[in-house]
Amino acid sequence: MTNLLPDVSISETVANESPLEWVGMKGIDLPITVSEAHYHRELHAHADIQVNLPAAHVKGIHMSRLYNLLDSLSDGEALSPYRLENLLKTMIDSHRDCYTDRARLRLTFDLLTRRPALMTEGASGWKSYPVCLDVYLSNKALRINAQVIVQYSSTCPCSAALSRQLIERRFLSDFANQPALASDTVAVWLRDNASLAKPHSQRSEATVRVDVPTNQQELGLLPLIDQIEMALGTPLQTSVKRADEQAFAALNGQNLMFVEDAARRIQAALNDKFASPKVHVRHLESLHPHDAVAWSNAPEQQTKVDQRQFPTHLY
Repeated sequence: MTNLLPDVSISETVANESPLEWVGMKGIDLPITVSEAHYHRELHAHADIQVNLPAAHVKGIHMSRLYNLLDSLSDGEALSPYRLENLLKTMIDSHRDCYTDRARLRLTFDLLTRRPALMTEGASGWKSYPVCLDVYLSNKALRINAQVIVQYSSTCPCSAALSRQLIERRFLSDFANQPALASDTVAVWLRDNASLAKPHSQRSEATVRVDVPTNQQELGLLPLIDQIEMALGTPLQTSVKRADEQAFAALNGQNLMFVEDAARRIQAALNDKFASPKVHVRHLESLHPHDAVAWSNAPEQQTKVDQRQFPTHLY
């Protein structure tokens, strides 16, 4: 009687021999640490981890090896391109007996950060940004893609123009044949009638995907998010009092945008600062029961983008 545990991946033969593009695990819970300028936090991530199986005669890979290697990312050290590359190299090395030469990792998590109120001093609140990191290693070439989702408010320029026209018509009707008006009279009229018609606005979201330079020390997630929010001008708020709500109303009035405007704003803001940005924006219309959407990608890629690989969330 032997004490050796059976290993059918070795003892049994493959019934239908064929290579497999990817084999591994999906949805592994994992604590990770993200550390960037002025940001350091441990976050809950979900990991997908896989290698290829090019040898048609090999029955299966070593799942437990991948699982144990992945656990190295939970040691409290910050994620970086260097650490991610080392992990994927080790994954490939651990599967030399399977003739593996490619590996990939996906990490999804919410980057949680505190955001200050627009006007109220000392007020702030927590805001989360969904993040997806895709890491590929093939033929010793590393590729890292970072995808973030940023929510914002969008006010329709067409609806704003139509609303202004109605207010203008009421003003002309109420003050017909009056050659001059005192400023305080106009101010009282505006206070009572400026909301006669209001443009529609809605919660919206921008999904942005960029290539992360593999030779830098940080992933650059928060700078990417900050750049997107600055380009849009109307990011969703956390802690809000009346002064903050008024300031937010002003931002919406100063940043009227169609879905096309939003996509172009983000693309223009990222082109010179991030590698190969791809943008998808979605306005969850309050006028319609459907959404308005737009896609954009870097100028040098406009003729190459494959929409089948660029759905709602870009992946």
